[in-house]
Amino acid sequence: MEKEFEVVYFENNEYLDDPRFVQTLQKTAGVIGLGLNVTKELLDLAPTLKIISNVSVGYDNLPLEELSKRGIMATNTPDVLNDTTADAIFGILIAAARRMTELDHYVKSGAWTELLPPELFGLDVHHKKLGIIGMGRIGQAIAKRGHFGFDMEILYHNRSRRPDVEELLNAHYVSMDELLAESDFVCLMVPASLETKNLISYGEFSKMKRTAIFINGSRGQNVDEEALYDALQNGTIWAAGTDVFKEEPLPAHHKLLTCKNLVTLPHIGSSTAETEHKMSVVAAKNLQTGLKGQQPPNLLNPNIFLNQ
Repeated sequence: MEKEFEVVYFENNEYLDDPRFVQTLQKTAGVIGLGLNVTKELLDLAPTLKIISNVSVGYDNLPLEELSKRGIMATNTPDVLNDTTADAIFGILIAAARRMTELDHYVKSGAWTELLPPELFGLDVHHKKLGIIGMGRIGQAIAKRGHFGFDMEILYHNRSRRPDVEELLNAHYVSMDELLAESDFVCLMVPASLETKNLISYGEFSKMKRTAIFINGSRGQNVDEEALYDALQNGTIWAAGTDVFKEEPLPAHHKLLTCKNLVTLPHIGSSTAETEHKMSVVAAKNLQTGLKGQQPPNLLNPNIFLNQ
């Protein structure tokens, strides 16, 4: 970027209470980064802004309607992280089923002094029913791993049917209630929106099998964490795994951390050295293209160009 533009770099925590950040915003044409909370207040301080380039596939930090009104482009980095994220989510699924994190602590704590007692046995993954809520790119990648790698039957619920996925994976499109009732593993992979806030709550957990394992690979706000805690503590479901939380980083005193039957990871879906580099390259390309007045490859609000 520095070969073509003047670049000002900030670390992770600077925001509108930082005078240098505000001063820089006032003459900025483009922003690239991960998770900057873009508000009307911020945009008012950036009169020359042309484009915001997210180094992520998610963009719930970007108010697309407001950006479009102001003629500001917004971009993300889809596709390059699909397989990496699917690896992580399926890893959480296996870890929850086979109690890997719990048993890792069991060994390291010195508790392993005899044959493993049956009450610490896990559950099989292979030949089970995998229900995916949100059959987007990452959802499809997870389904492929389940179908081809573990001979799992794939159920899915989506805003629209995916005949191509059904043909490739012998997947079955079902209602939300049917998916919750029949799946051995329920994997949530929907984007964050007003419609998906607390999509999984007390009612949804009550419809799952008592042997079900719930996996959240989407966003923290999509799950009612109080309901998840109760479901795990009361045996409503057998176990769960999540890579995302409503508050990140998760506070050390959070009650979910007391659940032995919950696998917790620090939002690492795409966090490999190779994939993070690829995402940065894609985001930089988006930014460069937009700053030159051209349509970026991964534009989230193409109406800006359609209206010209």
